[in-house]
Amino acid sequence: MNASPNPSTAPAPSPAGLPALEDRLRQDLAWLGLPAKRWVPVREGQGDALLDVAIVGGGMAGLALLATLTHLGLRARIYDRSPAGFEGPWATTARMETLRSPKELTGPALGLPALTFRAWFEAQFGLPAWDALDKIPRLQWADYLRWYRRVLALDVRNEQQVAAVLPRADGVVQLDLIDHTAGGRRYAVQARHVVLATGRDGLGGAWVPDWAHALPCDRWAHSSDRWDATRLEGRRVAVIGGGASAMDAAATALEAGAARADLLIRRPDLPRVNKGKGAGNPGMVHGFWQLPDAWKWRLRNYLNRQQVPPPHGSTLRVSRHANAHFHLGTPVVGATQRADGVLRLDTGKGPLAADFVIFSTGFRTDWSQRPEFAAFAGQVRVWRDRFAAPEGMADDELAESPDLGPLFEFQPKTPGACPGLERIHCFNYAASLSHGAAAGDIPQITDGAQRLARGLAGKLLAEDAELHFAAMQRYAEPELDGDEWTPAEFPPYVDAEAEAKAEAGDREVSP
Repeated sequence: MNASPNPSTAPAPSPAGLPALEDRLRQDLAWLGLPAKRWVPVREGQGDALLDVAIVGGGMAGLALLATLTHLGLRARIYDRSPAGFEGPWATTARMETLRSPKELTGPALGLPALTFRAWFEAQFGLPAWDALDKIPRLQWADYLRWYRRVLALDVRNEQQVAAVLPRADGVVQLDLIDHTAGGRRYAVQARHVVLATGRDGLGGAWVPDWAHALPCDRWAHSSDRWDATRLEGRRVAVIGGGASAMDAAATALEAGAARADLLIRRPDLPRVNKGKGAGNPGMVHGFWQLPDAWKWRLRNYLNRQQVPPPHGSTLRVSRHANAHFHLGTPVVGATQRADGVLRLDTGKGPLAADFVIFSTGFRTDWSQRPEFAAFAGQVRVWRDRFAAPEGMADDELAESPDLGPLFEFQPKTPGACPGLERIHCFNYAASLSHGAAAGDIPQITDGAQRLARGLAGKLLAEDAELHFAAMQRYAEPELDGDEWTPAEFPPYVDAEAEAKAEAGDREVSP
């Protein structure tokens, strides 16, 4: 899929643009000595069959982490269930026109200027097009990530479904996988550490109220599902929610020809200020994970209560349609299907008729939605297990968040009850309370990936310290051959001061 600039401002792409940028990136990596040579000892009897790190998920977070691990000389690999180029939500379930982050953010570039989106964009479309660009088009971001994977030659295995993640007591985590490129063949992979880079749905999935399941399954969808907007032409669509995904869903339905879109928003007003931007500083990036628990809770609880407003442009994308209707202060408490097939939604303002319902109701940590984690899910310590929410700050989402260690690792409810659990690392949205936004947000993804990768390198060194010491002792490549110098005859020692005194004494006794 080729990226396409804003046609009203961007010049025609230069065919030589990307090759020149890729040459520059290769030179930068060579000057930095990257990637490093592999240095983790191969374990006897396992050899190349044992990965240092296996990553589940090939979206932005997984790619940034894999790139960093590879640069550090570790043997790592990604397994992703999606076809190549369709990892993450960008070209599948995301429906915004542009990213919400400022275009200047360097994202997963790992400190390499030639690896930034801006470099990729300018190499193809030029500086005037960059200056004219407001925000990054969503599908261009998807193309950039495809290029990122290709130019760094990252080892990503696609259409590989993780059936089970199995921690073991022998220092290994096993992944049971299903290869959908080979007719569903089942096989296993072993790694010393496994990272769950599973994105926004993290340790669960989309959340809808219980009554949604009483509706016919072809009459509703979650905003994160794949649904065909063309099916909504001429139909009445109810969108439950007032956040960014609700605006994107409503706009997509209206643009596909929906007869009307009713946004049913529980709040009496939409939030106006994105409070998270007020804490966007390097201190939060590097220091949030070290804050006292009470401050972590207070900060995340405040953001949850304030909520993030939908973007200005996304909201206008809906409101510019005359058949878009915003219903504030309108909670939905239930729904049924009438005899004539029409859906009746019971709201705080009375019933509403609809033909299709889109739930923009977010995600929840819900282990029951992730059977692949069943072997350890019940053993993971969550914040509720050891932290009491301050008065007035109860928050079920935070309470069910995993209580992670410094390397995003799961910790057991009962010490020793699940050997190997600490070798599974939660590098996804569920890490937000323990580590802030380092595991998924574009502004912090480089710092999060580098912190985790460097920590894993340190853990692997410590685990193999005896082997590294033995290798150091065995090392026998000489720096010198012995013929680089000629032994000299040692000179006689002359004590000038003593000789001078002796001569002075001789003169004094002479007649």
